Amino acid sequence: MTANGIFADVPLENPKDDRLGYAPFAKNLADAICNIETDDCLVFALYGPWGSGKTTCMNFILHYIKERPKEEQPIIVRFNPWWFSGHGELLNQFFREFCAALEKERRFKKVIEFVADLLQIASEIPEPTGFVKPTAKKIAKWLKNSAKRKEIWKLREEIRKSLQEQDKRILVTVDDIDRLPGQEIRSLFKVIKAVADFPKTTYLLAFDKDVVVKALEEFERTPGKEYLEKIVQVPFDLPPPDKTSLRKIFFEQLNIILSDTPQDLFDQTYLGNVFWDGIDHFLNTMRNVKRLTNALKVTYPPVKGEVNPADFIAIETLRVFVPEVYYLIRANPDMFAESLSAITGSEDQAQGMKSFHDKWVNQISENNREAIKNLVTRLFPKLGTVFGSISWGAGEASEWRRQLRICSPNIFPIYFRFAVPGGEISRFEMQTILVLAEDSKAFGNKLLELSRQHRPDGSTRVSAFLERLEDYTEKDILQEHISNILQALFDVGDELLLPKDEGRGNVFRIRRIVFQLLKRYKNQKERFRVLKEAFSKGRAISMIVSEAAALGQQHGKYTDKKKEPEEECLVNVKQLEELEKIALHKIKDASSSSDLVKTPKLAHILYRWRDWEGEEPVKEWTKKIIASNEGLADFLVAFLSESQSYSSGDRVARTYWRLDPKSIEPFINPSEIIERCRKLLELQPDWLKDKRKIAVETFVKWYDLQAEGKNPEDYW
Repeated sequence: MTANGIFADVPLENPKDDRLGYAPFAKNLADAICNIETDDCLVFALYGPWGSGKTTCMNFILHYIKERPKEEQPIIVRFNPWWFSGHGELLNQFFREFCAALEKERRFKKVIEFVADLLQIASEIPEPTGFVKPTAKKIAKWLKNSAKRKEIWKLREEIRKSLQEQDKRILVTVDDIDRLPGQEIRSLFKVIKAVADFPKTTYLLAFDKDVVVKALEEFERTPGKEYLEKIVQVPFDLPPPDKTSLRKIFFEQLNIILSDTPQDLFDQTYLGNVFWDGIDHFLNTMRNVKRLTNALKVTYPPVKGEVNPADFIAIETLRVFVPEVYYLIRANPDMFAESLSAITGSEDQAQGMKSFHDKWVNQISENNREAIKNLVTRLFPKLGTVFGSISWGAGEASEWRRQLRICSPNIFPIYFRFAVPGGEISRFEMQTILVLAEDSKAFGNKLLELSRQHRPDGSTRVSAFLERLEDYTEKDILQEHISNILQALFDVGDELLLPKDEGRGNVFRIRRIVFQLLKRYKNQKERFRVLKEAFSKGRAISMIVSEAAALGQQHGKYTDKKKEPEEECLVNVKQLEELEKIALHKIKDASSSSDLVKTPKLAHILYRWRDWEGEEPVKEWTKKIIASNEGLADFLVAFLSESQSYSSGDRVARTYWRLDPKSIEPFINPSEIIERCRKLLELQPDWLKDKRKIAVETFVKWYDLQAEGKNPEDYW
């Protein structure tokens, strides 16, 4: 391991460092090599896939050989053909390494001289370039120039004779054979088979058998496996590493990586489930353990505390070992982290979802398919509906978001950017803002600040904050801070109902937050006390009216739903009536000035005003407001709504506006203002623009179509 904690992919040298169970195997193989009694050339092969530890095992073998008495040790020649790959001189390099090892002992002086002659001749042999063979002319020239030299076969016999006379064997180790290009793999085996099969010589070769067999089949008429069997007399499969040890090493590193991760994000049971579902499947070699832990050491720190650690380890496992699945998920958030309705919606939607997932799963190699499918289903639990019969309630989404799970659409992007996306609210920032709840004014000012900050999609950061705040209402917010948060929401809440966030429904988010916080109080008396104070001090008329209406719905008002038992309502009937009086008082105070007409969700306020005081006060106020043309346009804007629709073949929604004249009938007869609206459209004053203009145009269009007996909804 390097100084910064990254695992270097360096093979081990000493069996004392063995943690994967290779040492006993290496010791037995070392004994077998040293106890060879025949004078014949023997070729041992150590088979194992890339990253399985072949080089480490070979190092252990050599270590054990060097521990034996000197007289029992063979002369060791270490040759790595990969160092010389691409230079077209494997034969020359092999003999140079061979001679360099023998030079240490005077007894091999003659052998070295013969090899030097052989090497001299070999160096003059025309080398093939790539797949192009040397021409006949070049070969003829070489034969002519070397005619007076000893024939190669005689030199080879001299070498064999000299080695036969020695009382020591030679051990030639050859590693990284499977890294060579196919043609060089074939050349290396020809060197061993046809040139260097010397007596009292043992070869220990290490390579991935499947890779070598495939390479040999490209250049030999004999099947690669049969060709290999003619060369290798003693094959061994590298024993698989001890799986328990691999897991232990992985979790040792994981403990280091995950240090300082917030404890509330740790769920040992969930981490265990994720690990056994798919991560463990890929940790079958020490190299794979190193690859994954090294990746996590780089990618996890920037998002620590902003992602669920188990989910992040899982998605990084896919990135490292099956990147095609990782990139598929990253490119299709709607298919993995979409809302539950996208899976359980129409039959066509459900079938489209299933077809998509069945297709990519079937393209995965069979040996990885089940592990990946299980892992992805664990990460994105809603896919249980696609792959099986598991279903989830809508309430799970909030918990997934609170746990910073990748299946939450709001959290999903963080996993693929290694940082919190611009405009989002980080977990750290959430905790910092919640500290401000010690003071309602400070908390409210922070909400206003967030409302002025924009996200890449044009919405404001306060919408992201309100969405995240829903995840903290059950236990993360201190009980003594609840009243301060409610006070802030009923004070600045109307300023958070911004057009840019309209599609995100801030008014409904605030209502859900209020409901969840109020449930933290044990009884109606405490809830009423807090609400009464917040309503009385608050300036957010729309939010106050909206909350009073929501409380009324629990008692069966403004809705067709059956009223709830009074003891289960947040407040009782008498308390509700007092809160409605406070809300009504706020409306009437605002109606005495121009403030009310500028209040968001004005139409809703007017309907509740009518419910609480009757039609006449509302109609009188309406007449005063629409006395001016600007006031008329602002009044109509309050009833304007935006809708979207899809036509056959559309991939993008069409936006259209709705303003049903019937919606204003409780306050003014549409026929009384229609001609004024036509005149405004004819005159086009400077102030008639944006929503004012849209509202007047939409009102006239809907009025005329209805007068003709047509449905305006059919004309968009």
